[in-house]
Amino acid sequence: MRPDGRRAALPDVLHAVQPGDGGVARVVTDLVRGQLAAGLRVAVACPPGTELAAAVRAEGADTYDWRAGREPGPRLLRETRELARLIRTVRPALVHAHSAKAGLCARLALRGRIPTVYQPHAWSFEAVEGTTAALARGWERRAARWTARIVCVSEAERRTGESAGVRAPWSVIHNGVDTVRFSPQPPAGPDAANSAAEGGARVGGEAGGPPGPVVVCVGRLCRQKGQDVLLAAWPAVLATVPDARLVLVGDGPDAEALRAVAGTWPSVRFAGAVADTAPWYRAADVVVLPSRWEGMALAPLEAMASGRPVVVCDVDGARESLPPGHEEPCLVPSEDPAALAAALGRLLGRPRLRHSLGREAREHVLSRFDVRRTGAAVAELYRELAGVRCTEHREPIAQ
Repeated sequence: MRPDGRRAALPDVLHAVQPGDGGVARVVTDLVRGQLAAGLRVAVACPPGTELAAAVRAEGADTYDWRAGREPGPRLLRETRELARLIRTVRPALVHAHSAKAGLCARLALRGRIPTVYQPHAWSFEAVEGTTAALARGWERRAARWTARIVCVSEAERRTGESAGVRAPWSVIHNGVDTVRFSPQPPAGPDAANSAAEGGARVGGEAGGPPGPVVVCVGRLCRQKGQDVLLAAWPAVLATVPDARLVLVGDGPDAEALRAVAGTWPSVRFAGAVADTAPWYRAADVVVLPSRWEGMALAPLEAMASGRPVVVCDVDGARESLPPGHEEPCLVPSEDPAALAAALGRLLGRPRLRHSLGREAREHVLSRFDVRRTGAAVAELYRELAGVRCTEHREPIAQ
């Protein structure tokens, strides 16, 4: 609120984003959609040719090509200078940097000159070990002085940052999902219905194949998401539920290795990257995400909004995302194939339990994780920060 008690106007904002795909892209797209509807001038700097660039352009946002890779490296100085140039071009009142790489470049470029919001979407130091992890923690501690607010998507993510020595003003704003798009039934219209039918048919396998309960895992095929742990657990699942089927939806750097592990198992299918994951959730009996680390994963929220029970690993955000009482059947230790197989086997063998868990999950997401709640909380944060400057290092934007 302003000193006179009136509500502050929303500032113009530039979202700086790397990566331009996956859950981060979906979060940013939802934010941009809501902010444009609220009348903000919104711009997005992200790698060209990504799903995010196409999505926010379709929403009507100004987009700027920022050719940044996922990892720090020899191009870091050039990437930082390029982002600084884009910031000078856009002249936003506030910059919202998403994920570690954008958070690194944006804060190096700005150093507190204008309000900078940093949203880690899971801490980078959790993805590495040894010296690299120590360097990442050190950078996050240093960069906090140039950050008007760090936005965490769960209390657990905030605690992880604090435990690493990151000292900054915090806000916890849970992820949200579109509860119309992700629902137990497809939205009205023949295209949506056909899409859902197509998704179900693809899960079903070859024509005339035996029916059986379907486990779906939606996520980038990479170490973070833990599909290797899921495949290690799968033989034990089949020992309990022989006709179970598994579909991995997504693509990524570990795709070839995961396919090699699965070999010719007829019960495992790789769907690849898909434009719309909603039909796959609706085709599932159980949705699983065996992550090694997260902030608060979107896929379980999307699955629960679709009325499906989930099995997730006990990483940051998982407990906060589940409905009360779902921890025992739905939460397992990370990197524990035996526990994962046992949880999946129990749910696959109990249709009534799956139905009740799915119904409760849908109601839970409607009440706590609707994307409109997330958008409103971020908008309120922007109002609070409008005109704020960090207290240290107000150097000119990097040249």
